Amino acid sequence: MHTQESRTELEQELQQIAKWEKDQRGGSILDKIGRIPFMLLDRMTPKFIRDKIGTALNELGRFIQNGGKYLISPKGIMQRLAKASGQEDAELTPREVAQLPLKVMDDAAMDISRSRSNLAALEGAASGVGGIFTIAADIPAMIGISLKALQEIALCYGYYPSDPKERLFILKCLQFASSDVVGKKAVLEELADFEKGDTGKEVFSQLQGWREVITTYRDNFGWRKLFQAVPVAGIIFGSFVNKNSLEALTEVGRTLYRKRRIIERLQQMEQAESDAAEA
Repeated sequence: MHTQESRTELEQELQQIAKWEKDQRGGSILDKIGRIPFMLLDRMTPKFIRDKIGTALNELGRFIQNGGKYLISPKGIMQRLAKASGQEDAELTPREVAQLPLKVMDDAAMDISRSRSNLAALEGAASGVGGIFTIAADIPAMIGISLKALQEIALCYGYYPSDPKERLFILKCLQFASSDVVGKKAVLEELADFEKGDTGKEVFSQLQGWREVITTYRDNFGWRKLFQAVPVAGIIFGSFVNKNSLEALTEVGRTLYRKRRIIERLQQMEQAESDAAEA
């Protein structure tokens, strides 16, 4: 049976996450170069591809506002967590999930990352079969896989996407994964005060972020994604790029949700110690 972590262990984990965040701000030369082709070719993008991008924008907006067609049921994830924690027959409540050891949460989230990355690889291969004529369906499909993966990871750490605030956090994870170094820094600064501010009032005012997400999400594939437009050869490149993209995205989701859970546990410890001192 796993046990909860000590204060020292939580603080060490938080230091590792801080190092990860610092590394993420460095950026990659390949990623920066990779954006250039889409910037240059944007005006030449066929109308049917632009229409698909517009559809993805609308779907993402509906997800943030009311969950849309991408909002998932927590039942399957709850059963997985119950089994992993040795409570196969239990129906875990949100409070109980939040109290599970990080090890249980981490293992479940990693399993989801692997399965969703493999699914993305299959989708990328399928969309690469017909070159430019099937690649148009790739962006909306990848958005769907991404949203579902992040929701499942959120549930693993005890956060429920039925809350609009959590759907906003998922949007921020998407933004972080697809942003350049300046964008990553801005998202981290916003998330630093996520639990402190009354974000409920700001959810809908921040929805302007969807368009940036879709645009940078597409540009982030860069020159590598251009190879997917070549019939047949696009199968290999589509599979490779989509798998890598989902692996990077789910790493962001796991790390940022894990950070929130660690910070909340440290705050709970401090509150308990303060209460005990006053008693």
